[in-house]
Amino acid sequence: MSLASSTRRRIAALGAVLTIGAVSACSGGDNAVPGGTGQQQQVAQSLIDRAPVASDAELASSPTAQAIKKRGELVVGSVLDTPLLSQQNPTTGEAEGFDALTSKMLAKYIIGDPNRKIVNGTPQTREALLINGTVDTVFMAYGIKPERAAKVGFAGPYFNSGTAIATLKSNNDITKASDLNGKKVLILSGSSAAEELKTVAPHTASIQQFQNTQEAVQALEQGRGDAFASDVVALAGAAYTDDKIKVADSRVFVPEAEGIGIKHGDDTFKKFINDWLKKIQDTKLWQEAYKETFGKALPTVPEPPKIGSVPGT
Repeated sequence: MSLASSTRRRIAALGAVLTIGAVSACSGGDNAVPGGTGQQQQVAQSLIDRAPVASDAELASSPTAQAIKKRGELVVGSVLDTPLLSQQNPTTGEAEGFDALTSKMLAKYIIGDPNRKIVNGTPQTREALLINGTVDTVFMAYGIKPERAAKVGFAGPYFNSGTAIATLKSNNDITKASDLNGKKVLILSGSSAAEELKTVAPHTASIQQFQNTQEAVQALEQGRGDAFASDVVALAGAAYTDDKIKVADSRVFVPEAEGIGIKHGDDTFKKFINDWLKKIQDTKLWQEAYKETFGKALPTVPEPPKIGSVPGT
């Protein structure tokens, strides 16, 4: 499978969550506005209140961080349509989700206040946003790959993604990858799941391919498959906005390290962000942020990835 094909399938997985979320929002249920309750907003604010602030010496180590503080605002390339990752709350206008929350923590670390502006981007435009200086950073489930690292810099990784498993909530037979043996599995056309299943469950009864997440989720609900294997971020968002399905196993088949995009060659800013990441990991703020976002749909909170553990970081 080519990189271009893999990227298209991942875009379909993440982007189609918006359609599912929009349909669910019409029902007015508890998940209609992800992160929209007063209690959830208070939890998010508590995390930001407890987030660290860089010392003068730490700021002095990075000219980019100093320039951002002087400006008084961190400009972030992200999305506004993916539940639990970064989605705009229609009531408050605020972006909510793991990327939205952690980017606010970074803004506070640099500026002293969580002053962060999101520039709505796409996987196709995020590199240009960094290269031309429109944004300071990109928080967008940005997979760290050598060909990307030749154009932009990566801090992190700050979380891991990859293929996981969703089922109907009524299905208790599938709790791990090997349980897919003998089962009908749904995947996205051209996704890495097709090859990964040969290793983790080589004896599946059948594999059906769909063009996007919405079609696959509908097939799952109609009983045309036992499980849906796709990107864990997309599955989490779909499960959060659709009360008929669940992420049965959030352990990914092959981890994909996600990085915070920065301008290529800015090694002092990379170290500055990596030092911040270590602080929020050590104080468990990373884990709390994960639990309050992805954790609303994923059964377990993983250990954060080791910073600098993959080529490109």
